[in-house]
Amino acid sequence: MVCRMGAIQMEKVTDVPTVDFDKCTGCMACAMVCPGLAVFLLRTENGVGYVTLPYEVLPVPKAGDLARVFDREGRFLCKSKVARVLPPERNSGTALVTIEVPDKWLLEARNVRVGEE
Repeated sequence: MVCRMGAIQMEKVTDVPTVDFDKCTGCMACAMVCPGLAVFLLRTENGVGYVTLPYEVLPVPKAGDLARVFDREGRFLCKSKVARVLPPERNSGTALVTIEVPDKWLLEARNVRVGEE
């Protein structure tokens, strides 16, 4: 089990996981190991949305890099700045990239291309 807090439950690997948000601490361990790259984290702060996404393309971006943000169907939403990057851990080849988006795109942003203005 990846979640040390027991916040994620699933019987079989093919089941849709259920999340107990009262137990979730936002450590992002689940996002780094999800084989389908389906886990992402959302938060807002002072009117800015932050989306943390798994990122498996090289080179891994750096905080401050510019990016273009897309929805789950590949439609362009907005330009963005990379706010934070967690590099891949030894047992995972997946980095986590946090991008800044306007609040209105928080629930839509699901893909990012870094290095494009």
